[in-house]
Amino acid sequence: MNALSRQQLTTYYERYKTNEVIFNKEILEVTGLLSKHIRLKCKGKLWPCVIYAASLQMVKILVNTKSGLMQSLQDANNGANIRFCFKGNEEEEPVIFFVAVRSIGYTPYGGLKDTGMVTLQFVQQAPDYLIGVLGRILDATANTQGTSKRRGERVIITSETQRMLGIVSKETAVSVQGVPRQCILRDISFYGAKIVIMGLANFLNDRDAVLRIDFEEPRESYFLKGKFRHSETVEGRKDLVAMGMAFYDDLIPLKYKIRINTYITQVRAINRTDTSTVPETSQEASPSASKTVQDRETEDDRI
Repeated sequence: MNALSRQQLTTYYERYKTNEVIFNKEILEVTGLLSKHIRLKCKGKLWPCVIYAASLQMVKILVNTKSGLMQSLQDANNGANIRFCFKGNEEEEPVIFFVAVRSIGYTPYGGLKDTGMVTLQFVQQAPDYLIGVLGRILDATANTQGTSKRRGERVIITSETQRMLGIVSKETAVSVQGVPRQCILRDISFYGAKIVIMGLANFLNDRDAVLRIDFEEPRESYFLKGKFRHSETVEGRKDLVAMGMAFYDDLIPLKYKIRINTYITQVRAINRTDTSTVPETSQEASPSASKTVQDRETEDDRI
């Protein structure tokens, strides 16, 4: 996971400290949480447990109620430490740390006699690593909701945006009703993309498609399923057409959303820095001084 600034970590904590993340299969993959190594340390003993959900202030775990843990917590006046373990980047060692917690609640789980859910409140502010891991997920989720201004923002693919996003190449492939075809990325967003492809708009409109985008650091390939919704002509090329593709909302990988959200966050931070360093007289004298990076990228696009 790339390092985050102190300001970004603070922003994540202040905005999302009470928001829960449920640890389903996709969240486990995105966070790299190594479930088999999660333990609750109480009275010098490590007890196996499963993380069900977590926020930046607490964690809910599933425990075996017949293991003796509940009695141990009672004897320790509900104090304990939970051990987190996350997969390291590439060949790096796992990231392991303990967080001091206090048990504040218990409920039976799913009608199972031997399983219960224990709610643990963090005694101090969560470690930076945990804030970063959960904060990225919560921020990307918030910014893809229906009322978010970021939801519909398009990122024009230029050499600079390609580098910042970590896209391997804007030359990629799209499968149209199971038939793979070469294409070029023109722009992408949380919920769609525009590609340039050989063919006729009348044939491609309303067709199901699967767009492949390859990313670096780490190297990952996302297969985005959706449908072609509209088309545009490509100036000077009758054999090419620009197709607008809408992704199916419930099939968009969370990792993809996080990458797009991270890019938009970086661009906005750059814009704020640029604006703060330009004298007011210069901004008034030159209309282009107030344009965002994304505006300039749109003007520079020449596909």
